Amino acid sequence: MAKEKKFVESITSRDVDFAQWYTDVVREAKLCDYSSVKGCLNYLPNGYAIWEKIQADLDKRFKETGVENVYLPVLIPENLLQKESDHIEGFAPEVAWVTKGGMERLQEKMCIRPTSETLFCDLWSRTVQSYRDLPKVWNQWCSVLRWEKTTRPFLRSREFLWQEGHTIHATYEEAEERTLTMLRVYQEFIRDSLAIPFVSGPKTESEKFAGAQDTYTVEALMHDGKALQSATSHFFGSGFPDAFDIKYLDKNNELHSVYETSWGLSTRIIGAIIMVHGDDSGLVLPPRIAPVQTRVIPIAQHKEGVLEKANELVDTLAKAGYSVKIDDSEKSPGWKFSEQEMLGIPTRIEIGPKDIDQGQVVVVRRDTREKIIVPIDEIATRLGEILETIQKDMYDRAKAFLDSHIDTAVTMDEMKEKFNENRGFIKAMWCGSEECEGEIKYETGGASSRCICKEDPISDTCIYCGKPAKHMVYFGKAY
Repeated sequence: MAKEKKFVESITSRDVDFAQWYTDVVREAKLCDYSSVKGCLNYLPNGYAIWEKIQADLDKRFKETGVENVYLPVLIPENLLQKESDHIEGFAPEVAWVTKGGMERLQEKMCIRPTSETLFCDLWSRTVQSYRDLPKVWNQWCSVLRWEKTTRPFLRSREFLWQEGHTIHATYEEAEERTLTMLRVYQEFIRDSLAIPFVSGPKTESEKFAGAQDTYTVEALMHDGKALQSATSHFFGSGFPDAFDIKYLDKNNELHSVYETSWGLSTRIIGAIIMVHGDDSGLVLPPRIAPVQTRVIPIAQHKEGVLEKANELVDTLAKAGYSVKIDDSEKSPGWKFSEQEMLGIPTRIEIGPKDIDQGQVVVVRRDTREKIIVPIDEIATRLGEILETIQKDMYDRAKAFLDSHIDTAVTMDEMKEKFNENRGFIKAMWCGSEECEGEIKYETGGASSRCICKEDPISDTCIYCGKPAKHMVYFGKAY
């Protein structure tokens, strides 16, 4: 038992050291590990399986809105990157360059894609000619490279996995609607599949994506009170397409500009799942995104008939459509329970000689550790009900936490005091000046504008300068 207790204690308590807790969970749940390339990760089977579930869920949602998947090169010639000045200026500090091919110096250096707007625009500039070629509603699942100075598993690494959607449209209105459609797709996915609540809205001018006309964001709140930008959808207008001379002929043979959007979600969302739902025993995965929904654990498996009955149970659940595995290792039941909790598997099913005699199993919820006695012949139905209850309860708990960590402030003194005392978001009025926005961030020790809030204003004047306010904004300290 001493060894099993140590297994659980290998995770630091969230309240003692949240950063160390996060690192411990990533390590002990075997989600990823650092590679020999500084700042880059090895995605291990447990972590990559979560990403595969995210991919499958999101990809289905994308395709239901008419998205098609493509794949473009990892290298971008320097001349393409320089065509959109705001874009290259925003990414210049993070770009990694390739200057040699084999033993020869390249005539033109290439950057490893930090994002792919320029590649898509270059392709469309050569292939789009007529209104019949529009719209283009494309997405690619790939990795990108950004030379980050400070890295942290999932939250910020030099190479990371993501999807990046890129679309062009004949009209401003159609492109704007696509931008908002993809924002809704992200909102529904994050809420319904990940059980994560959020605040959402447009970014301020200084926080927009480089080159975008409008950026919309989904901002989740972690257990330590910091915000995490979880997904973004951008409306580019005609800036990128005009820089690449993308034009189309309408039905009257008249030449027009096109309008572009871009939208993305990355493996950073795995960090959000960890920090929103995890506890001091490890990972807690929402059932709809968990690679394994239940683990069958035979008790006293050396006794006659126990392993056979446990494997029958696995077969029954697999045929019913559940993702199920059995732990028939020689480890003690206590070790197996601890490992299942560490990995965040939503339920475990305990079955031993007494359970078999009574025609039942014991289902244990990962989120609450509640034990539920279920007749064996009802398990295929009851497990689904239990998993749906877990999914709903996880969202409700996270939503209650978010709601209790949103506050308001009408003066800078009040804002500073609340940020010193509390964690989370503070809603405050803002005049629209980037100077005021910067001063608010400085005086609060790093609270940036996360998104513009579309609720009724709490006052008429800017919290910093006292001039007439243009927007109410969610301010928060962020990852």
